[in-house]
Amino acid sequence: MRAYAIGEDAALGALGGVRSTGGAGVTHVSVHPGGGHLLSANYNSGSVAVHVIEADGSVGERTGFVQHSGSGPDPDRQAGPHAHQIVTDPAGGFVYAVDLGTDSVYTYALDTGGGALSPVSEVRAVPGAGPRHLVFHPRGTHAYVANELDSTVTAYAHDAATGTLTRLETWPTLPDGVDPAGNYPAEITISADGRFVYLSNRGHNSVARLAVADDGATLRLADTVPCGGDWPRHLTLSPDGALLFSANERGRTIGVFTVDAESGALTASGEPFATASTGCVLPT
Repeated sequence: MRAYAIGEDAALGALGGVRSTGGAGVTHVSVHPGGGHLLSANYNSGSVAVHVIEADGSVGERTGFVQHSGSGPDPDRQAGPHAHQIVTDPAGGFVYAVDLGTDSVYTYALDTGGGALSPVSEVRAVPGAGPRHLVFHPRGTHAYVANELDSTVTAYAHDAATGTLTRLETWPTLPDGVDPAGNYPAEITISADGRFVYLSNRGHNSVARLAVADDGATLRLADTVPCGGDWPRHLTLSPDGALLFSANERGRTIGVFTVDAESGALTASGEPFATASTGCVLPT
């Protein structure tokens, strides 16, 4: 991994040297809310790592590393661990790693002094679900996980004091009657008020809108809308929540949608615009 300057400092280019995560196939990185550590998930090797972020923004030494173990029932996709995402809860208390290969979400404690990761707990998904990405409710009371292999989304109760997740119900990401074969949910995000969850369906090429109910414990699929391209790998909301962007990897487009402030409904905002093959879109 390597850090790069942006904005007024962009002329500085790359900051520091390249650092190894200790694994293979880095698929997701995030910065701990404290700002001092970079978290990474290695998909191919099924491990997670921590690096110090230096004062100049460069990536420092690796301070933490955990190798996952285990497998799932899908012999092609779950023969071993595949860490797909690593994030921190809204309060900054614990770190969570989502592993598609082991059908698990792991909770870790981060020592913000030394930078080590310590295992806290593990919660199992529905066997064969293939959990991919997680998003927390803004209040921190629940988490929602997009499951790549069975086109579902699962709600988890979250104990902020202990970091423990408890699996609740699971719902489809596609409308009734739609064959999930060939569909692979990818990114999941939530509105700032916690009332709507949005999820990208690769294959069905849609963005699903799910209404949050029962104080965060329940989701209901409201509708899906075409993503404006092919293979929506990533989606995100604008900082003000008024727009949603879908990065359509294979179609090489970015779909832009206005978000109704009351209903959360999505409406295409003009034609999708062409770009290079895109895996992630981050509006500023």
